[in-house]
Amino acid sequence: MAETTPNHTQSVSGWAARNSSGEVTPFVFKRRENGADDVTIKVLYCGMCHTDLHYIRNDWGITMYPVVPGHEITGIITKVGDNVSNFKVGDRVGVGCLAASCLKCDLCKNSEENYCEQLQFTYNGIFWDGSITYGGYSKMLVADKRYVVHVPESLPLDKAAPLLCAGITVFGPMKQHNMLQAGKKLGVVGLGGLGHIAIKFAKAFGLHVTVISTSPSKEKEAKERLGADNFVISTDPKQMQANVRSLDYIIDTVSAVHSLGPILELLKIKGTLAIVGAPDKPMELPSFPLIFGKRTVSGSIIGSIKETQEMLDLCGKYNITCEIELVTPDYINKALDRLAKNDVRYRFVLDVASESKL
Repeated sequence: MAETTPNHTQSVSGWAARNSSGEVTPFVFKRRENGADDVTIKVLYCGMCHTDLHYIRNDWGITMYPVVPGHEITGIITKVGDNVSNFKVGDRVGVGCLAASCLKCDLCKNSEENYCEQLQFTYNGIFWDGSITYGGYSKMLVADKRYVVHVPESLPLDKAAPLLCAGITVFGPMKQHNMLQAGKKLGVVGLGGLGHIAIKFAKAFGLHVTVISTSPSKEKEAKERLGADNFVISTDPKQMQANVRSLDYIIDTVSAVHSLGPILELLKIKGTLAIVGAPDKPMELPSFPLIFGKRTVSGSIIGSIKETQEMLDLCGKYNITCEIELVTPDYINKALDRLAKNDVRYRFVLDVASESKL
């Protein structure tokens, strides 16, 4: 679709999946010319999110092939449009999940465009000109200025890339529910790409952190490397019982189906459980832990551009970055296979500028 759009004249090399087999191969395609409200970005790094895997394999039945994944993008601006005043050539910037929204609804006007009904994503979306969006597994990106953020000079661009999705996904509910209060107790369910960043935010703001996991082998990592204060095995009834009503908040990052009942019991009265994982089947939500504990269950996705910039600025201030494994393009398929097995600590980041090819 994009190839036939009149102003899509810039040839770009990238990597795409052509069908649901899951294999990613080199792909040359067209991007639009830099418009008045656009910036052109030389892509240096792109995080590899579990969402990429779902789209590549068409797990959700909505993939428009060929699909160029990638929505954790960092790079350098090489061109700015005539209407762009807040960015200049040479700026270090990031692009996350958002490519377009209606700009007219109350949500867009109130900096909640991530919930706009007409929201379009950085890849596998439909841009305003009717073209299909292609993501950050590519050498160059043209993005509307309204969906671009500055990356603080203190943050390395490779380790900052996953903040554009994983980081803002956990920061959003932490801000919304006023979790970032020193001395409060936070539970983090799942120690992965999202969970490890939640721990880092919490410790930077002086919270007591309990990691709730099914994997005993992760206890040392959680405590010694990430600074967690407590570790609970969710499949151990004694450990779970020992921590009943001990937490002010919980962030649940797990994408596998699981019951929320035992997790809710860990919350204090009037505690809040924020769900950011996305299991593909309904989770069990018993009523008793809710009504007898006056507890709240909430959900959220990514964050607005305003929130994302706020988060990055805080990461710059507190030196919060992601723990990554940097990979070259010739390793994309191997990385995706490992990602499917959760064999990464904690985020693969694609070195787009590398000379390595598939």
